[in-house]
Amino acid sequence: MIALTYNKAGENKMKFTYFATILLLSSITNISFAQDCSQVIESNDAMQFNMKEMRVSASCKSLTVTLKHVGNLPQQFMGHNWVLSTTENMMPLTGVSMQAGAPGYLPESDERIIAATDMIGGGQESSITFDLSSLDSSIDYTYFCTFPGHYAIMKGSFIIE
Repeated sequence: MIALTYNKAGENKMKFTYFATILLLSSITNISFAQDCSQVIESNDAMQFNMKEMRVSASCKSLTVTLKHVGNLPQQFMGHNWVLSTTENMMPLTGVSMQAGAPGYLPESDERIIAATDMIGGGQESSITFDLSSLDSSIDYTYFCTFPGHYAIMKGSFIIE
């Protein structure tokens, strides 16, 4: 404020404006960075996620993933969930998920499951918050849907950077 009235030539006014802009951008960046610790992913009636990869900051201690089913079909016909495991464990998990059956198509207490949302139908959403600090950025992770057959199309890379 003092700089605005100090120099009528405008030099200090420009410095103040520049400084204020930097402060504003810093605060916006901090808000944006905080949002990096949550992700929203959509699924639909065409057996698709709207993202083929999720990138999350290694500085996040925990992560909240919200799955939104933007389709119309009910869970028993076009149910979706979001499951995270190592890429190595994805295929074995899809097999035991089929055996687990409806409604969740997910085995209980399987240590290979890092995180999983509930199985949902059209118009529904489900969220999961999990500890990200225990994951290793040098390991390959994959997210996928365990509804029968969906994993072939509904999967993506989960990248910690």
